[in-house]
Amino acid sequence: MNRLVQNATVASAAGTHQPPVPHWLTHLGPLGLFSIAVIDSSVIPLPLPGSTDLLLLWLVAHSGDPWLLAPCAIAGSMLGGYTTWHIGRRGGEGALRHYVPARLLGRIRGWVKRHRILAVFLPAMLPPPIPLLPFALAAGALGVSRHRFLAVYGAARTLRYSFIAWLGVIYGRRIVNMWSGAIQKWSTPLLCVFVGLLVVGGCYGIWKVRSLGKAEAAEKLVRRGIAAGSNPATEHLYPELPA
Repeated sequence: MNRLVQNATVASAAGTHQPPVPHWLTHLGPLGLFSIAVIDSSVIPLPLPGSTDLLLLWLVAHSGDPWLLAPCAIAGSMLGGYTTWHIGRRGGEGALRHYVPARLLGRIRGWVKRHRILAVFLPAMLPPPIPLLPFALAAGALGVSRHRFLAVYGAARTLRYSFIAWLGVIYGRRIVNMWSGAIQKWSTPLLCVFVGLLVVGGCYGIWKVRSLGKAEAAEKLVRRGIAAGSNPATEHLYPELPA
């Protein structure tokens, strides 16, 4: 009986000293990290910049396997980054004007033209507030080849997320201990807010992509109309366009 009481006391003490854990974070796992990394590097805005870094750091700090988690973050970011580059390649200058603020457009365009490698490497390597989206779009729109983009971008993301995983291994226990009970109680409301903002951002990103596609289709139609209007054989098909 005394031994049972002693074991129960030890278990209770262990539970008391166990650091609170946001279970919704740990349950995301490698697949959730991969998904967040895809979105984080795409044209869909996330409510929290650097979400992939924070999630990777937390999962590794909470006894996650860094040899699995870091490649998941890298692979997801590669997919999202390639998608962004492809949108820029397909949309050209129209995509830049569509997604990049006018006050930054000239400087980003000039930087990418002068430093094609650094313009991809540095934004992919450095943490927020350095923006990634404008440079990835500009790389596609201004003719950075797919192989060069993927090689430079992949190297930068590999260095970045390997370093984050290393931080999680070395300082993981301290990070877990920093999670206080007060913050833990708000983990569910924070998750709801994050998911809500993520849905809004996803809808906004999809709307932007669809509107860009419609703009491209209208521009192609106008070009065809002008070309056809200059041909006497097809002039009657576009009476509103000048011959």
